[in-house]
Amino acid sequence: MTRTAVLVVDDEKSLRDFVRRNLEVRNFQVHTAANGLEALALFQTEQINLVVLDLMMPHMNGLETIRRIRQLSQIPIIVLSALGEEEDKIQALNLGADDYLTKPFGVGELLARIQAVLRRMQPLPSGREGRIVRGDLAVDLEAHAITLRGQKLDLTPTEFDLLVFLMEQAGKVLPHRAILQKVWGPEYGQETEYLRVYIGRLRHKIEDDPANPRYLRTERGVGYCFSSAN
Repeated sequence: MTRTAVLVVDDEKSLRDFVRRNLEVRNFQVHTAANGLEALALFQTEQINLVVLDLMMPHMNGLETIRRIRQLSQIPIIVLSALGEEEDKIQALNLGADDYLTKPFGVGELLARIQAVLRRMQPLPSGREGRIVRGDLAVDLEAHAITLRGQKLDLTPTEFDLLVFLMEQAGKVLPHRAILQKVWGPEYGQETEYLRVYIGRLRHKIEDDPANPRYLRTERGVGYCFSSAN
């Protein structure tokens, strides 16, 4: 069985070694880099399945590294950072990070988040309705594709799963926690900033006027609702 290859990027050697040891004993293949420049060089020569990186690094910081990786790939990126403010998380998520853990963190929490992002890269489970149509949007679950007025949308795996879940539950107000646990996984529940970022991304991809959405409605203090009403 092919092992999952993880690239760990941090300028602190002790942390790189700590993460590497804990992943290797769980049968991950681990590459390490001390900064963004080293990470990009490895990324282009090795088959990497997931990136775990710090934000504050010399030569090329984590935010720029995320941006560069996203020009090449949609593989999962998990941020490990001492920067714990909400604006730091939103900036990283907007650039394409999939998850964000604040240092210090527990090994169990990191492993749970790694497994969660890898699950989200997998195709949706079978047994669900093969085609969903809501307004001008249509989902083909077998082809793992969503079209808007016949044009295929370019969505990340998490964007796809989020939009499908909301479309399946059209007309229902879904609480933040319910959406996070369904789409991100049972390890989640408080990360409402993730939803703000991803809903914002989807609105720019499917709404004629993202500031006045037709489909993705915000229910303040509660959650979100998909509405296909004209």
